[in-house]
Amino acid sequence: MAEYAVFLRGVNVGGITLKMADVRATLAALPVSGVKTLLASGNAILSAEKTTNEVKDLVERALRSDFGYDAWVVVLPRDEVDSLVAACPYPADGPAVHAYITLASDPTALDGLLDTAAALAESRPETGSSAETEHTRLSPMALAWRCPKGSTLDAPISKASAKPAFKATTTTRNLRTLLKVQAAFA
Repeated sequence: MAEYAVFLRGVNVGGITLKMADVRATLAALPVSGVKTLLASGNAILSAEKTTNEVKDLVERALRSDFGYDAWVVVLPRDEVDSLVAACPYPADGPAVHAYITLASDPTALDGLLDTAAALAESRPETGSSAETEHTRLSPMALAWRCPKGSTLDAPISKASAKPAFKATTTTRNLRTLLKVQAAFA
């Protein structure tokens, strides 16, 4: 039986409000076990005798059916969560800088996201240093980045990931959240 982390895209922002107890009940009705939800931002862990893609398909279909929204998730095996946290070169948070990890279900999505972010940064030089980010590719499916505290939504990577082209394939979490997901497996 494999352990997985499930990251829901766009939950409890932009008008999609889900109670984590309801999400937990939906996931627990699937052929999985050990379902736990974490935080209100749409994170869960579970175990299943299925592949990553099978879990992704099951979860998306169940969320769409039970909650009536166009659900998208990124599913990672436990060892990949551990690898990403270990590979992140940034501290979880400092007094002036926050660290994030953008996750993808399709590696080409991160290439497109970086291209879009670069184009946004070039087209908006007036945002200046408040939106500058530093980023590192952690794997084909993950990108770590950091930006000054208070400028997360202005960061080119954040703005790019909000575009419809990346809605179905990417989601971003603060590194602190991934540390909490990692600890929940223990």
